Amino acid sequence: MMGIRFAAALLCGTASLGMSLGIGAASPPDDEKPGGDTTVFATGRNAFSFPAANLSDEERTRFVIGNSFFKRNWVEAPASTTARDGLGPHFIARSCGGCHVTDGRGQPPQIRNRLGQDPAVGLLMRLSVPGNASPKAGVVPEPVYGDQFNNAAVQGVKPEGEVVIRYTPVSGRFADGTRYTLQQPVYSFSHLGYGPMHPGVMIGPRIAPQIIGVGLLEAIPETEILGNAARQAATPGPIKGQPNRVWDAFAGREMLGRFGWKANVASVAHQTAGAFRGDVGITSSKAPDESCTPTQTDCLKSPRGAHGEGPEIDDKTLGDVVFYQATLAPPARRNAHDAQTVHGQRLFAQAQCAACHRPDYVTTAGPFPQLTSKALNGQRIWPYTDLLLHDMGEGLADGRPDFQASGRQWKTPPLWGIGLIRDVNSHDRLLHDGRARGALEAILWHGGEAEASKQQVLKMNKAQREALVKFVESL
Repeated sequence: MMGIRFAAALLCGTASLGMSLGIGAASPPDDEKPGGDTTVFATGRNAFSFPAANLSDEERTRFVIGNSFFKRNWVEAPASTTARDGLGPHFIARSCGGCHVTDGRGQPPQIRNRLGQDPAVGLLMRLSVPGNASPKAGVVPEPVYGDQFNNAAVQGVKPEGEVVIRYTPVSGRFADGTRYTLQQPVYSFSHLGYGPMHPGVMIGPRIAPQIIGVGLLEAIPETEILGNAARQAATPGPIKGQPNRVWDAFAGREMLGRFGWKANVASVAHQTAGAFRGDVGITSSKAPDESCTPTQTDCLKSPRGAHGEGPEIDDKTLGDVVFYQATLAPPARRNAHDAQTVHGQRLFAQAQCAACHRPDYVTTAGPFPQLTSKALNGQRIWPYTDLLLHDMGEGLADGRPDFQASGRQWKTPPLWGIGLIRDVNSHDRLLHDGRARGALEAILWHGGEAEASKQQVLKMNKAQREALVKFVESL
């Protein structure tokens, strides 16, 4: 969590600081419904899997169709079906839902075996090498393994290898004397299928995040996000968020980045087509080529889906999957009026966390109305993010640039739904690679622009720390 002293406009546009953070008011006006009228009142295992509450009946049918193609496994080609064949040749999961289990968050591998850990499904490894990236790619792919390491493959094709993770302890102490120990992950690869990697390879671990509210984030006006950057630049202090500018295949032009841990993707549609290709090995009209590199001859020779006559997922089906994700609803807050939660909300403000975790916006129409719903327009939403890149210090740095993001910068992630991850996914692993075991550890990893806010948290006593976490987990 990050912060400096800021004007009310930084948080809420025309809304007052007190009303936005619920300070000095008996009841925050809208933040119990973080998705506005799209909000669902849901908890438990399926809390992230409901459609926006204000969809029409026709749209709910489209949501169900998209859900089917998001969650059901794709199969190897050739197959008796052409609707779901074309898996691989290299892949991480057999479906989108294989990484985003019940539309939720992945976690690092846990089980050790002779090859390292269990297969890294919810954690993928981005790869690149130094050089001048093309405007459409943002990175220079590793020449043998491409821009993503895939540890699974279809029959007759070698997997690219195994991801190995070890942890080193990082110890510290709160001002009241309470000790803590964080886990610093160290990544490597074993059993490489196609020989050694480039000596200058840069590795970027990425956890699959929960995907609630992505359509609402896409509908935040670009002027609001750029306004966040302008206000931070004009305010004294370390917080200087920057937008990322990235290529979008659906728009056919450069756009403001909003998605991905480095804001390296502009739209839900581009993210979906890229994930189908990179994670499942399913081609589309916007990502028509398999991810095989010239060295991977067995991958290049592997059968293609749809009888090899076209993309493995057609535009209509891809559009339905995009619609499904775009209309997944944020769940309502829990325990918003609890005294401990309200106290934690004040501490959140005092630590100036909202300088980057901006609470609220009003949505407009997104860039691709045919792939989403008008029900998302005109909603006052509470995602708690500025959607900007921030230098988070050396402790979190992966050293891997992506478009205009540096190796030390990360996008401020939305906080909505964070308290339901345990219910949905039976874990509480946070940050870009899942290293943090809960919200407090995630805060303690903050550095760089966020160092001052972390230092304020380090000064809090046990009751204050618990209240702060209670507030964050109410979102």
